[in-house]
Amino acid sequence: QIQLVESGGGLVQAGGSLNLSCAASGGTFNKYGVGWFRQAPGKEREFVAGSSWRGRTTYYTHYNESVEGRFTISRDNAQTTVFLQMTSLKPEDTGVYYCAADRGPWPPLKYDYWGQGTQVTVSS
Repeated sequence: QIQLVESGGGLVQAGGSLNLSCAASGGTFNKYGVGWFRQAPGKEREFVAGSSWRGRTTYYTHYNESVEGRFTISRDNAQTTVFLQMTSLKPEDTGVYYCAADRGPWPPLKYDYWGQGTQVTVSS
Protein backbone atom coordinates (compact mmCIF):
# COMPACT_ATOMS: atom_id res chain seq x y z
CA GLN A 1 0.00 0.00 0.00
CA ILE A 2 1.40 3.38 -0.99
CA GLN A 3 0.81 6.77 0.58
CA LEU A 4 0.68 9.91 -1.52
CA VAL A 5 1.75 13.39 -0.46
CA GLU A 6 1.24 16.45 -2.66
CA SER A 7 3.28 19.62 -2.37
CA GLY A 8 4.05 22.76 -4.33
CA GLY A 9 0.75 24.59 -4.14
CA GLY A 10 0.52 28.28 -3.40
CA LEU A 11 -0.67 31.69 -4.52
CA VAL A 12 0.33 32.94 -7.95
CA GLN A 13 -0.79 35.70 -10.27
CA ALA A 14 -2.55 34.92 -13.52
CA GLY A 15 -0.03 34.04 -16.18
CA GLY A 16 2.37 32.59 -13.64
CA SER A 17 3.59 29.05 -13.06
CA LEU A 18 3.59 26.46 -10.31
CA ASN A 19 5.09 22.99 -10.09
CA LEU A 20 3.22 20.40 -8.05
CA SER A 21 4.74 17.16 -6.80
CA CYS A 22 3.12 13.94 -5.69
CA ALA A 23 5.51 11.77 -3.71
CA ALA A 24 4.89 8.10 -3.04
CA SER A 25 5.93 6.42 0.19
CA GLY A 26 5.69 2.75 1.06
CA GLY A 27 6.19 1.91 -2.59
CA THR A 28 6.68 3.44 -6.02
CA PHE A 29 4.49 4.46 -8.92
CA ASN A 30 5.91 1.69 -11.09
CA LYS A 31 3.06 0.19 -13.14
CA TYR A 32 0.54 2.57 -11.53
CA GLY A 33 -1.72 4.92 -13.38
CA VAL A 34 -1.52 8.33 -11.70
CA GLY A 35 -3.97 11.16 -12.05
CA TRP A 36 -4.11 14.78 -10.95
CA PHE A 37 -7.51 16.14 -10.02
CA ARG A 38 -8.73 19.48 -8.74
CA GLN A 39 -11.74 20.72 -6.89
CA ALA A 40 -12.83 24.33 -6.79
CA PRO A 41 -15.18 25.64 -4.10
CA GLY A 42 -18.74 24.64 -4.85
CA LYS A 43 -17.73 22.50 -7.80
CA GLU A 44 -17.23 18.81 -8.37
CA ARG A 45 -13.78 17.33 -8.52
CA GLU A 46 -12.47 17.14 -12.08
CA PHE A 47 -9.73 15.29 -13.86
CA VAL A 48 -6.78 17.48 -14.82
CA ALA A 49 -4.02 15.22 -16.12
CA GLY A 50 -2.98 11.58 -16.00
CA SER A 51 -0.09 9.26 -16.64
CA SER A 52 -1.10 5.73 -17.57
CA TRP A 53 1.10 2.62 -17.64
CA ARG A 54 1.01 0.82 -20.99
CA GLY A 55 3.44 -2.02 -20.32
CA ARG A 56 7.16 -2.35 -19.69
CA THR A 57 8.49 1.22 -19.41
CA THR A 58 5.85 2.97 -21.51
CA TYR A 59 3.63 5.62 -19.96
CA TYR A 60 1.10 7.73 -21.81
CA THR A 61 -0.12 11.17 -20.80
CA HIS A 62 -3.68 12.44 -20.77
CA TYR A 63 -5.04 15.95 -20.27
CA ASN A 64 -8.28 17.74 -19.69
CA GLU A 65 -8.72 19.96 -22.72
CA SER A 66 -8.87 23.01 -20.46
CA VAL A 67 -5.21 22.52 -19.51
CA GLU A 68 -3.86 21.02 -22.71
CA GLY A 69 -0.73 22.88 -23.78
CA ARG A 70 -0.35 24.61 -20.41
CA PHE A 71 0.12 21.71 -17.97
CA THR A 72 2.59 18.84 -18.20
CA ILE A 73 2.52 15.64 -16.18
CA SER A 74 5.71 13.66 -15.76
CA ARG A 75 7.42 11.07 -13.57
CA ASP A 76 10.92 10.83 -12.19
CA ASN A 77 13.06 7.90 -13.31
CA ALA A 78 12.80 6.22 -9.92
CA GLN A 79 8.99 6.29 -10.16
CA THR A 80 8.77 7.85 -6.71
CA THR A 81 7.35 11.22 -7.71
CA VAL A 82 4.84 12.45 -10.26
CA PHE A 83 4.96 16.11 -11.22
CA LEU A 84 2.45 18.55 -12.61
CA GLN A 85 4.04 21.57 -14.23
CA MET A 86 1.49 24.33 -14.60
CA THR A 87 2.12 27.37 -16.76
CA SER A 88 0.02 30.27 -18.02
CA LEU A 89 -2.20 29.85 -15.00
CA LYS A 90 -5.69 31.31 -15.02
CA PRO A 91 -8.01 32.20 -12.12
CA GLU A 92 -10.21 29.28 -13.13
CA ASP A 93 -7.31 26.93 -12.33
CA THR A 94 -7.83 27.72 -8.64
CA GLY A 95 -8.69 24.77 -6.44
CA VAL A 96 -7.37 22.00 -4.27
CA TYR A 97 -5.22 19.70 -6.36
CA TYR A 98 -5.10 16.00 -5.54
CA CYS A 99 -3.03 13.17 -6.93
CA ALA A 100 -4.35 9.63 -7.07
CA ALA A 101 -2.94 6.26 -8.08
CA ASP A 102 -4.34 2.94 -9.21
CA ARG A 103 -2.89 -0.29 -10.64
CA GLY A 104 -5.91 -1.22 -12.69
CA PRO A 105 -6.72 -0.55 -16.36
CA TRP A 106 -6.76 3.04 -17.59
CA PRO A 107 -8.78 5.04 -16.94
CA PRO A 108 -9.49 3.77 -13.46
CA LEU A 109 -13.13 3.55 -12.48
CA LYS A 110 -12.01 4.19 -8.94
CA TYR A 111 -8.55 5.18 -7.75
CA ASP A 112 -7.22 3.15 -4.84
CA TYR A 113 -4.95 5.80 -3.33
CA TRP A 114 -5.37 9.53 -2.84
CA GLY A 115 -3.24 12.29 -1.41
CA GLN A 116 -4.47 14.96 1.00
CA GLY A 117 -4.41 17.76 -1.56
CA THR A 118 -2.56 21.02 -2.02
CA GLN A 119 -4.18 24.42 -2.53
CA VAL A 120 -3.55 26.38 -5.72
CA THR A 121 -4.86 29.93 -5.89
CA VAL A 122 -4.51 32.04 -9.01
CA SER A 123 -5.26 35.73 -8.59
CA SER A 124 -6.46 37.92 -11.44
